[in-house]
Amino acid sequence: MLSVFWTPYDPLAVDSAARFAAPTLQHLLGTDQLGRDVLSNVIEGARTSLLAAFAATVIAITIGAALGTASAVAPRWLDGLLSAVVTAVVALPALLLALVLAAARGPSTSTAVVAIGIAAGASVAAVTRFEAAAIVRAPYVLASRFSGASTALVVRRHVLRNLVPTLAVQSSGAASIAIVAESTLSYLGLGTPPPTPSWGRMLAATQQYLLVHPLLTLWPAVFVCLAVLGFNLLGDGLRERLDPTLAHYR
Repeated sequence: MLSVFWTPYDPLAVDSAARFAAPTLQHLLGTDQLGRDVLSNVIEGARTSLLAAFAATVIAITIGAALGTASAVAPRWLDGLLSAVVTAVVALPALLLALVLAAARGPSTSTAVVAIGIAAGASVAAVTRFEAAAIVRAPYVLASRFSGASTALVVRRHVLRNLVPTLAVQSSGAASIAIVAESTLSYLGLGTPPPTPSWGRMLAATQQYLLVHPLLTLWPAVFVCLAVLGFNLLGDGLRERLDPTLAHYR
């Protein structure tokens, strides 16, 4: 989000006299093949990737929570149908599904975000359905239903409230998947269109200089890895903090 407030230089400013400059105090990460400041492009690319990941995660959590909860409280035939659909989607790698959807709709940031959100949402739905079904079968929930509570009330008061820890952990996992997927789609030309900087497009644009100027390709790759690692560590921390079954390990 740093790029919302500050970048050292205009990420799109071309300076042909400063092409392939090594890292200096003036350009901390050097310049690329067009003389653009690499640090500015990395920061701007972070905004693109993180905003796309946030939007895709919101879509994934919304779809996953809705389908998982609906499947847990639905009649058996509908539960079986929803579970079959979710299982079929989960069987496909999320990145492959996002790639197919993005290729069908054409390259754009919004298409990539929706495709990634749908792909990741299926995995969230599978986990959410399992957790929601366990909550629905809990004695206090059964007592609430026997006392006359409607399905909508049970979902609102008991199921969704108790799913918050699970969804919090799932959101960090979905965000890491979204960053990798967005970078991959942009690398293949199916994600964020030019001239908007993104980590995936930086990788695609600099790969031909890998042997001569390896740092140009290294920097966006490093930041993709750091972002994914950060979200995975966040998910592990949330799981340890919010999952009572792990309390004795702390």
